[in-house]
Amino acid sequence: MTDATAAPDTPKPSKLPLILGVTLALLGGGGGFYAVYSGMILGGESHLPVTADAHEHGGHGEGDAGHDSELAIAPAPLGDVVFVPLDPLVISLAPTSHSRHLKFRAQLEVVTGAEAEVQALSPRVIDVLNSYLRAIEPADLENPAILARLRAQMLRRVQVVAGADRVRDLLIMEFVLN
Repeated sequence: MTDATAAPDTPKPSKLPLILGVTLALLGGGGGFYAVYSGMILGGESHLPVTADAHEHGGHGEGDAGHDSELAIAPAPLGDVVFVPLDPLVISLAPTSHSRHLKFRAQLEVVTGAEAEVQALSPRVIDVLNSYLRAIEPADLENPAILARLRAQMLRRVQVVAGADRVRDLLIMEFVLN
């Protein structure tokens, strides 16, 4: 007798449990994503400002299920701000870089009433910005994604010089490598 004749035909295991398991896992993952994304789970209390219309309709900014369509998001109040322009900077870069110069121009967003004080400190602010930009590696300046980090670093340095209570933001008006 050979092995083929001695062994009875065994049925193949069913793939139904595997297909059912994968399908349920995908549905559960998709449902979990939707629940978190829509705020049903881990959404907590909304921290967005709510307009007066939402308060009149009983909305409290907590994301009530029946009142979501009635809530409108109001823009945050700007307050009183003044923009103080800074003198443009031209910084020579290292000879090994692809560019020779960086032309930089910015404005400071200042609280109303502090513009004269910040304007009086502008030589110090320009010195701090000039020193910082000269210390940056030319290869870093050529990376387009670096601008956000540079802006944050420069704002922090300006706030140290002029006071964090006076300067709210640094707006980059021109950042040109040539």
